[in-house]
Amino acid sequence: MNRVNDLRSALALLESLPGQLVQTDVEVDPMAELSGVYRHVGAGGTVQRPTREGPAMVFNKVKGHPDARVAIGLLASRTRVGHLLGCDPKRLGFLLKESVANPVPPVTIPGEQAKCREVVHLATDPDFDVRKLVPAPTNTPEDAGPYITLGMCYASNPETGESDVTIHRMCLQAKDEISIFLQPGARHIGYFRELAEAKGQPLPISISIGVDPAIEIAACFEPPTTPLGYDELQAAGAIRNQPVELVQCLTINEKAIANAEYVIEGEILPGVRVREDQNSNTGKAMPEFPGYCGPANPELPIIKVKAVTHRRNPILQTCIGPSEEHVSMAGIPTEASILAMVEKAMPGKLQNVYCASSGGGKYIAVLQFKKSVPSDEGRQRQAALLAFSAFAELKHVFLVDEDVDCFDMKDVLWAMTTRFQADKDLICIPGVQCHPLDPSNQPEYAAGIRARGVACKAIFDCTVPFDQKRRFERAKFMDVDPARWVPELF
Repeated sequence: MNRVNDLRSALALLESLPGQLVQTDVEVDPMAELSGVYRHVGAGGTVQRPTREGPAMVFNKVKGHPDARVAIGLLASRTRVGHLLGCDPKRLGFLLKESVANPVPPVTIPGEQAKCREVVHLATDPDFDVRKLVPAPTNTPEDAGPYITLGMCYASNPETGESDVTIHRMCLQAKDEISIFLQPGARHIGYFRELAEAKGQPLPISISIGVDPAIEIAACFEPPTTPLGYDELQAAGAIRNQPVELVQCLTINEKAIANAEYVIEGEILPGVRVREDQNSNTGKAMPEFPGYCGPANPELPIIKVKAVTHRRNPILQTCIGPSEEHVSMAGIPTEASILAMVEKAMPGKLQNVYCASSGGGKYIAVLQFKKSVPSDEGRQRQAALLAFSAFAELKHVFLVDEDVDCFDMKDVLWAMTTRFQADKDLICIPGVQCHPLDPSNQPEYAAGIRARGVACKAIFDCTVPFDQKRRFERAKFMDVDPARWVPELF
C-alpha cells in the first residue's frame, strides 16, 4: 500500500485501485452543478434517490477558478476508507478506538518546509477576495452561499492553550468574512470562542482544507471519548503511526496543518453576528446529514479572514452534506467510542458496531452482541443504554446476535422480522435529548415533544433469548471456496 499522508497521496492511492476514482476535464460550475453531478456518481447516504455509492471524483476544470481543482467523495465509501486507512472496513471502529488510546502528538515544522505555504495571499492586498481564491461549492441552488464543508478548524483554549480540531459548516459571506456554525455544547472550539468573547477578545482560528483522510476522520471524535483538552490530531497521528505536522500561521497566533492544500487564517470576532443567508435570502443553509436542508441561522459568529495560503494548483476537498462521506466521518468515530465504552463495562460481549448509512452516521447504531451465559440476558439492552447515555444524537439502537452481519441492513431487518416482537422487544425512552436537525424531533410534529430536539429514543432488541438459541439456528451451508468455480468474482 502507498504511504498516505496528505490529500495528493490519498488520490494517488485511489487512482491505483479499480473503480475508486474518476476524473473529468469538462468544466463544472461550483454553484450547485458540481454537487448535482456527484449526486449521481457516488454521493449515496441520505441523498434523495437517484443516487448511489460510487467512486471519488476530481473536477479538473472549475468555472471561475482556472488554477484550482475540486475533489469530492474521498470518504463516501466504507471500503474506500478502509483502503485509505489501511484497515479492513469492518474493523475501522477498532482501529480508531486504539488510536484514541495511543495518541501521537503533532509536531511543528519550519514555515519554509510547509507545502501549504507555496502561495500566499494577504487580506491587506487590495484585490483580496476569499470567494475568488477558494472554489467553495454550493450543494443546491437554494444554499445560503458557497460553503466550506471539509475545513479542519484549529483553535486553542485562550486560558490553557490546549488545542482542538473540528469540522464546522462555514459560509463565505464577503471578501474577508466567513460565518461559522458552532452548535452549542457540541464542539470544543465553540467553548473556546465563548471564553474569548467573555474577555472581549477575538479567537485566532486556522482552517485547513484538503488533508490526510486520517485527520478528517479523527476530527469527528466527540466527548466523552475525546474530552476537553484532547487534541484529535493525536488520534490521527496514531492511525498513521507518525505525528501530524503543523506550521505556525503567518498572520495569527495559531497553527495549521502543514501539508494542507489550502489554509485560511483568521479570527472569530467577539460580539459580531451575521445572518447566514444574508446573500441568498432563501431561509435555508445547506443540506445536512439527515437529508433535509438545514434552516439558515439568524445570527452566527464571523471569522475575519487575515490570509489565504495554498499549494500550487491547489485541490479543494468538499462533500455533499447528506452523503455517505458524512456517514464515514461521523459514524466510524462513534462506532469506536461505543466499542470502547461497552468494552469497559462488559468485556468481550460487544462484537462490533455499525452506525448505519440511513441514519447519516449519527442517528442509528447497530450493536452486534454475544450472549455466552444465561446471565448475559438483558445485558445487551444495557449496552444500548450506554451508547445512548454518551451520544445524545443517537435515536435508534438495533441489537443483533453474533450470527447477524451488523453492516448489512438487509440482515439486520431480517433479524428484526424473525427475532423481534414490538410489544416485547421495543423499548422507548421518551423526553430525552436527541438531535435538533431531525424534523420529527420538533413540537410541531407531536404535541408531546416539549422542546426542539427533546424527543424519543428507541431500542430494537432483535437478539434471541438465550434459552431459545437452538430454536433460532440459521441454516448451515457447506463452507467452500467459491473462487475455485468463479475466480473472476472472487
